[in-house]
Amino acid sequence: MSISRLAATGVTATCLLSLLSTAAGTQPKPSWPRWRGPNRDGKCLETGLLPAWPEGGPKLLWSTNQIGRGWSSPIIAGGLIYITGDVGDDLWIFAYRPGPAGAKLEWKTTNGRSWKRPYSGARSSCTYDNGKLHHMNSRGKVVCLDAASGKALWTVDTFKRFGAKEIRWGHSECLLVDGNKLIVTPGGARAMIAALDKKTGRTIWASKPLGKDAACYASPVLFEYGGVRHLVSFSSNQAFGVNADNGEVLWSRPRPTRYKVIAAPAVHHDGRVFVTSPDGKPAEQYRLTVGGGKVSVEQIWTSELNCLSGGVIYSEGRLYGSGYRKNDGWFCVDFASGKTLYAKRDLNSGSVILADGLLYCFSERGEMALLKPTDKGFETKGRFRRVGAKTRDSWAHPVICDGRLYLRYHDTLWCYDIRAK
Repeated sequence: MSISRLAATGVTATCLLSLLSTAAGTQPKPSWPRWRGPNRDGKCLETGLLPAWPEGGPKLLWSTNQIGRGWSSPIIAGGLIYITGDVGDDLWIFAYRPGPAGAKLEWKTTNGRSWKRPYSGARSSCTYDNGKLHHMNSRGKVVCLDAASGKALWTVDTFKRFGAKEIRWGHSECLLVDGNKLIVTPGGARAMIAALDKKTGRTIWASKPLGKDAACYASPVLFEYGGVRHLVSFSSNQAFGVNADNGEVLWSRPRPTRYKVIAAPAVHHDGRVFVTSPDGKPAEQYRLTVGGGKVSVEQIWTSELNCLSGGVIYSEGRLYGSGYRKNDGWFCVDFASGKTLYAKRDLNSGSVILADGLLYCFSERGEMALLKPTDKGFETKGRFRRVGAKTRDSWAHPVICDGRLYLRYHDTLWCYDIRAK
């Protein structure tokens, strides 16, 4: 199949590179180069992982407690682990080189001031692309770094450029690279979302603002459907889609919430988009219709799966994720109808990734669980507590890379061996 035909089926650039490398006889080095994984969808492509855990969890290889306070997740590329954390008055970006028994600090650099307002700590994960790191801090400062040395190549104050202001709990967007563009969502009077040249930081396009809406806490998703390249994300009160090539706003739908918090990214599959948030409207699935360069959206169903920030995963016709507050627990939802097929209430809400057919669920109360989704329910294949039972802010997403599971809780990063023996 040609590259153009592969792209038309929705295969991402990451998958294309992997396929090309394999065809050429080389094996791409395992990586987790961006938030929520190689394709930004919460799915790990590795196999050969433990089908179940022993009591107490998988083997702990090492930990480090020098990464500062925050909820960002690590990313891994080129043999280094990159992670952000607030230490004192500064937000730091750290680069560690992992080994069999520990991780050595390679370099560290700052990206502005730390966030000391409510829920203090670093928010956004870094994004790796072709030897460069991109990161936005809680006040909209974007930096591009040389990934090997940490040297700053350029910076942009997106608040100043696009007329944006701080939001209540700080910007939390994990930046998205799209070809030669870096996608940012300042939520300003001069742009809700914008594309910067990833090499220089100059503005390539800027969308119109969405009324007086500010940015929200979610990160955008990118996909192609109906001959249009879509970026879908959220403002403080709306879900919206823009044309990824020119920033034209294609559609928007109201999603008001009590605290103006929408943090879980949208989920796309086959022209349908799932959006969710707590303290407001039920979760919704929209059907996209594309014609004549225009896009319309229609609500298909609603769901009780009111995820806060832990993400929702699509797999084989089903959605997996956790609810919030009165819906505390884990859900399996039929993607076609929105019907809840089953739920698990004895594990608190949290973040999730999918690997080798199993769900890795890290609850906001610091408990890690390995769940197997079946036709009748979740089968628990392992469970252990990582931090104290009184914890309620274990919000960093798990990461899997090269048979290793990484968990972060504020200033500590743990690394576990989950390779099948």
